[in-house]
Amino acid sequence: MEEVFEHSSSAGFDVVELNLNPVGGVGLTMDTTVKEAEAIGKLALKYGLNLQSLSTGLLWESPLSDPDPNVREQGRKVVLKQLELAEILGIDTVLVVPGVVNANTPYEVCYKNSQEEIHKLITTAEQRNVVIGIENVWNKFLLSPLEMAAYVDQFESDCVGVYFDVGNVLPFGYPEQWIRLLGERIRKVHVKDFCTKVGNIDGFVPLLAGDVNWKAVYAALCEVGYDGALTAELSPYKQAPFQLIYDTSRHLDMIMRRASIREER
Repeated sequence: MEEVFEHSSSAGFDVVELNLNPVGGVGLTMDTTVKEAEAIGKLALKYGLNLQSLSTGLLWESPLSDPDPNVREQGRKVVLKQLELAEILGIDTVLVVPGVVNANTPYEVCYKNSQEEIHKLITTAEQRNVVIGIENVWNKFLLSPLEMAAYVDQFESDCVGVYFDVGNVLPFGYPEQWIRLLGERIRKVHVKDFCTKVGNIDGFVPLLAGDVNWKAVYAALCEVGYDGALTAELSPYKQAPFQLIYDTSRHLDMIMRRASIREER
């Protein structure tokens, strides 16, 4: 983790997103203590980095939408741990995959179960002053910005918003349109690029190498008043993995610089 912080700082990043891992993993895990979390927070500060969001892949294993209440309970425990660690570290948003539609979990069951489980978590989120950021992801669920907006609005809580992923939208929509429709619901943003000709998980590529219209995306974010972090969620290179950090920093600078030049014109 110190290597991640060191390279991120050297590359010019302001913010690093941490991930909640299973018991026995590295970094933040389901059994991380308060003392251990505080040590990680101090390490980030040592490198001049802010911690603003906390993601996890554990909700794919224990979806909040699962028909089995025991599985849903484990999913709630994951989010509760995210909220606990977020408060300790001064993180204001946790990324939550709300549910998964599959052969065992029909769409309407996913909608109902995930809504009920997130409702159970809102009081804790409000007490800890942390936002539950619902992510648009390839889970066959919340497939339009209008549905995503309605889903979030039904909670009637400032502690439930959207964690918007730019690249995840591209196979079936236009991220700039989603941004304008979701508006102030967007609390955090993931950036990655995608090649629509590939059309599957192998289509994700470094920024500027895919089909995202970055000028339109950046303009839309400015229009809705988003002023938070742009967090790159990319797979490291097979060779020289840390080089991705430096390349991504330059790509983000270019995206923002080109947008600024256009605004001046």
